[in-house]
This record gives sequence, structure tokens and C-alpha cells, in this order.
Amino acid sequence: MSAPPGPVSPAVMRDVLGHFVSGIVVITAAGPDGPLGFTCQSFSSLSLEPPLVSFAPARTSSTWPRIRAVGAFCVNVLAADHRELSTGFARSGVDKFAGVAWRPGPSGAPVLDGVSAWIDCELRDEFDGGDHTIVVAQVRDLGADPERLPLLYYRGRYAVTAGEGG
Repeated sequence: MSAPPGPVSPAVMRDVLGHFVSGIVVITAAGPDGPLGFTCQSFSSLSLEPPLVSFAPARTSSTWPRIRAVGAFCVNVLAADHRELSTGFARSGVDKFAGVAWRPGPSGAPVLDGVSAWIDCELRDEFDGGDHTIVVAQVRDLGADPERLPLLYYRGRYAVTAGEGG
């Protein structure tokens, strides 16, 4: 008989789950004092009927509560050449939109220039996700540029897609 497994450490969890390739998105909203946004790695399609998506901001996020208060937001799927946008929107205490080109989407939330895809959403629900909040959003409108390859994240680093020759 084998011993029961011990607790899983955050470091081991991060290392092992880092083998799963993910895309990177920036969640944006039109706040009362200007545009808001943050980088998020945990995003996925959830349902086709009704059209739902999900993402999970950290509980420590200071931006998500302000976007939640707006209730409408845009998920910007970053393109392969958007590493700087990813790191810029991950910072706290800075003007994340300084020098960033964007246009208002259907809800007024910023659609960042050159993204692979954008999904305009309305907040539907939130659930406890440990050190994150699981957000479920109703998709209101969306679009994509098939010529723009996505920015990927793998084992703690940005990755190159097969479509880029690698």
C-alpha cells in the first residue's frame, strides 16, 4: 500500500503546470477616470450556448475590482509581437496605456491595436478560486485577425508558435 500524497507546493505546481501552453490576454475596460487593464494568463472559452468565456484574476489584483465595478470589458488576445504589452499591463502603479494605441470596442472598453482577437464581454458571475477569482463573462461581440499569430506562454517564458517557423 502506498502512502497518501503530501501537500503540493506552489513551486512544484507552477513548474508542472507550466508545461501547459497558454495564450496571454489583456482585460480592458472604460473606467470613469480613463481606461483600465491588466495582463491575464488564465483565460479560456467556456460555452458556445450561451456564449461564455472565463478568466481568473489574482485576488491581489487592484485593477480587477475597478473593472468589475464597470461590468463591461474586453478580452484582448495578444499577438506574438506584443511581449511589451504583456509586461506593461502586468505592472502596478503606472499608466499602463501610455503610448498604447487602441480604439473603443462596442462596450467602450479598449481594443488594443494589432491583437489576434478581441472579445467584448459583460460580467455574468464570479466564483472563489483560491488565490484567484474565477470570472464568467457573457460574450456580446468579438472579432479576430487571422493574420496575427498569438503570444504564447510556456514554462515561465514567452514562446514562439509553429506558424513563426519554430
